[in-house]
Amino acid sequence: MFTTIKAFEETWQRESGLTQAILDVLTDQSLSQAVTSQNRTLGRVAWHLVTSLHEMLSRTGLDFDAPHHDAPLPDSAEFIAQSYKKASSALLQAISEKWTDSSLQEKNDMYGEQWRNGATLTVLVYHQIHHRGQMTVLMRQAGLPVPGIYGPSLEDWNTMGMEPPEI
Repeated sequence: MFTTIKAFEETWQRESGLTQAILDVLTDQSLSQAVTSQNRTLGRVAWHLVTSLHEMLSRTGLDFDAPHHDAPLPDSAEFIAQSYKKASSALLQAISEKWTDSSLQEKNDMYGEQWRNGATLTVLVYHQIHHRGQMTVLMRQAGLPVPGIYGPSLEDWNTMGMEPPEI
């Protein structure tokens, strides 16, 4: 659980940058990629990352400019990526301006439970990580290059002229 705004800011800048790197690779054609017809498409998962920023943090009473959870799914990968960039920045600015370290101890109703704001921010980061993992699988299926996240991707190893290590 985050206990300081500074710790969240540092983590969010890094993690939202990694999410942005994934979103920036998407193409309009790739948005329809799905594992099966019963699963979310790559575009749906990407848009969910955008809209979940406002959806989760609005439950704490924090207001900032971002698409709401019921905003229609766009058909433009560039629009999704730009929407995330703006929403992510607005979220960080709102937290920096409206919350203090003591705000992170305040509790709010989150899906029927009482969560401290610091815990909500932690879950928000984990939520991003979870869906980025799903997106990289769909990106591979769609034939897109996958950026390295916590280490080099296959494409990064190839660019370096090296064989990836055995797993």
